[in-house]
Amino acid sequence: MNTTWLVGAGLMAREYVKVLEELSSDFIVVGRGKKSAEECKKITQKTIYLGGLYTFLATEPAIPSHAIVSVNVEDLYSCTAALIKYGVKNILVEKPGGLDQYEISHLKELADKYETSLLIAYNRRFFSSVYKAREIIEEDGGIRSCFFEFTERSNVIEGLDKPDIVKQNWFIANSTHVVDLTFHLIGKPSEITTYSQGSLVWHHSADKFCGSGITNNSIMFSYFADWGAPGRWSIEVLTAKNRLIFKPMEKLKVMRAGTFNEEEIVLDEQLDIDFKPGLFKQTETFLNGDFSLHCSIDEQASLMDVYRKIANYSD
Repeated sequence: MNTTWLVGAGLMAREYVKVLEELSSDFIVVGRGKKSAEECKKITQKTIYLGGLYTFLATEPAIPSHAIVSVNVEDLYSCTAALIKYGVKNILVEKPGGLDQYEISHLKELADKYETSLLIAYNRRFFSSVYKAREIIEEDGGIRSCFFEFTERSNVIEGLDKPDIVKQNWFIANSTHVVDLTFHLIGKPSEITTYSQGSLVWHHSADKFCGSGITNNSIMFSYFADWGAPGRWSIEVLTAKNRLIFKPMEKLKVMRAGTFNEEEIVLDEQLDIDFKPGLFKQTETFLNGDFSLHCSIDEQASLMDVYRKIANYSD
C-alpha cells in the first residue's frame, strides 16, 4: 500500500504534516490524545485515527509503504518495534530512536530480522548550512580536525515536564543532535578518551564533559560541555583553507586562511524557513528511497558505546 503512516499528533508530528502536505504525500495520522489530534486536524484534512498505535494496529490495516514515528521520546522504541513486527519495511523514527543501548540494539536486531530499513531522524544532517559545508569541505580536499560543544540549558531542562528516565538519559535524548552531525561529517571514533565530572538532580551521571579522539577517517577531534554554565551547541570543522563554524547550527560562518574574520555564508535556506529546518529534505529523501545522508539503525547502534562513554552512563 503506497501510503505513509505518521504515528503521533503532537508538535513535531505537525511539522511533518506540513512537509507531507507540501509533498502531496498520501498519508494518515495515528494519534493518541484527543487534544493533540484536534490541533493536528487544523492543518490537514487527512484521516486522523485516535486511540494510539496499538489500538490502530488491532484493526489490521493494510501495511503502508512508509511510516514516520513522531511520539514522545520514551515511546519511540516501543512504537517502532511494533511497526517492524507488523511488517512496515521503511521507517523513519524521531531521534534518538531509543533511550539506551538495549533499546537501540533490540531495534537493530528486529530491523535485521524483518529486513526493515530503519532510519533515525537527525534532521540537522539536512540543514542548508550542512549541505553548503559539505560542498566547501569537498572543494578544500577534506577535513583536518574538528571541535564541538554540546552544553545544555540546565535551568530550562530541569523544569521540563518530561519523565525522569528521559532527563537521566538527556545526552542520548538530546545532545546527540550535535554529536551525530559531528561524526556524520568527520567519521566514527576509532579512539576516544573521555572525562566527566559532577552531577545534577535531573542528570546523575555528570554535568561537565570533555574529551578527544581520532576517527576512522584519521581526523582528530575534541569536545567540551558544561551543563552548569552558559553555553550553546556548536561545531567547528577545520580544512586547509577554512574554519567552518556552525553556531548556531542553522547558520554557517567561515574563517578563511590568513584572516581572523568570521564571514557569514549566504545560504539557499528557503526550505529551512518555510519548514522546520532540515525536515523537508529529510522527509523527501526518505520517501524517495535515498538514504545516503540518513542515520541508519546500524550506525546508531555502532555509536552507542561511544555515547555511553561521553555521557558516563553505566552498562
